[in-house]
Amino acid sequence: MRVCVIGTGYVGLVTGVCLAHIGHNVICVDNNEEKVKLMKSGQSPIYEPGLSKLMHESADVGRLEFTVDLATGVAHGEVLFIAVGTPALPTGESDTRYVEAVARSIGTNLYQGYKVIVNKSTVPIGSGDWVRMIVMDGLNERPNNGKVEFDVVSNPEFLREGSAVYDTFNPERIVLGSNSNKAIAMMQELYSPLVERKFANNTALNPVPVVVTDLNSAEMIKYAANAFLATKISFINEVANICDRVGADITQVAKGIGLDSRIGNKFLQAGIGWGGSCFPKDILALIHTATDYGYETELLNAAVAVNKHQRLIVIEKLQQELKILKGKTIGLLGLTFKPNTDDMRDAPSLVIIEQLNRLGAKVKAYDPIVSQSGLSHGLSGVIIEANPEMLADSCDALVLVTGWQEFLKLDFERMASLMVSPVIIDGRNFLNRSQLEFFGFRYLGIGR
Repeated sequence: MRVCVIGTGYVGLVTGVCLAHIGHNVICVDNNEEKVKLMKSGQSPIYEPGLSKLMHESADVGRLEFTVDLATGVAHGEVLFIAVGTPALPTGESDTRYVEAVARSIGTNLYQGYKVIVNKSTVPIGSGDWVRMIVMDGLNERPNNGKVEFDVVSNPEFLREGSAVYDTFNPERIVLGSNSNKAIAMMQELYSPLVERKFANNTALNPVPVVVTDLNSAEMIKYAANAFLATKISFINEVANICDRVGADITQVAKGIGLDSRIGNKFLQAGIGWGGSCFPKDILALIHTATDYGYETELLNAAVAVNKHQRLIVIEKLQQELKILKGKTIGLLGLTFKPNTDDMRDAPSLVIIEQLNRLGAKVKAYDPIVSQSGLSHGLSGVIIEANPEMLADSCDALVLVTGWQEFLKLDFERMASLMVSPVIIDGRNFLNRSQLEFFGFRYLGIGR
């Protein structure tokens, strides 16, 4: 099928590249000329494992193109994905101005034929009908040139940054929301290689469940899924804080409750809280929607409050261990909100840096991506070191912020010898405690 993806952020670019890989002809549109030029040269503007290789392969066989010309993309695509950003406004509601601009532009560029317009962006509940209205407004801004037919589909994404390519090829479910049987049939055809897993060397795998529903329910599924996962993390963090006070070990507690099939072991890793581009804005958007309709989300409000406090736990532990932080040097292992991504949006590290600066500490950091990519230009109040040894040098304490796999193999014996005092706060309960203690570290985890 012919596909147009408008917006080449994490969701749009991964979606476009992966659809091209399974055989569709894809044009990706972005209004950033420098970004499009970079992608045309074969370089990915984001760090996502496996993405660059797939970009090259699909572009080389002519199934993937990039352009700034939205009209070209709209003319090409039978299926048009809207995959632009919907960041949170200060009120908590989603900023939908980019979705509105794209929908209007699609309308002004629709001519003969039938199109399926797909909301891939995370949009407020009720946006399907709203997008249809905006597209119609765009159509009405120009003379009618032929019979134009279109339907809107909500197709929320459930991608995890750092494993977005894997998640696209191995979805746990595909959600399609629309009032049009024709549009649903086209989307089912689009995703049939993923649903039937035809691309996996004909390996006999179970078909992927496809949830077909109305527009509003599809949009709610996305928000409810992220709100539940965020709440689950906040729950285990709250239990971890109690463990700290009563002498229990949250890693053992999480294992014990996770074996209950009704609970499961995923998202039960205690730490310094959730961040990134999805959980914070999606849970706030759901809270805002509920408020608009006269409902107070007490549980979701509590999940947000617990997460906000959780980012300060490492500060409290540093104060307990070092007492006064003014004049101390603290080294952060990791900056991104999770491993295998370069995303710094709402990363817990930013709050930790801000608080340490406020308390008069000198802050250094090493991150496998940030330290090597030059992305540190947007950071303030922190010295970016080139390697872990330089980070440890003269530090009074280290804080593990991001669970990069390579941190498990660091030369901690050497790092301990370079520090003023070998103290480490494991903010993700990620490191080998016995190994660190063998090398002379004073180890402090979360809820342990």
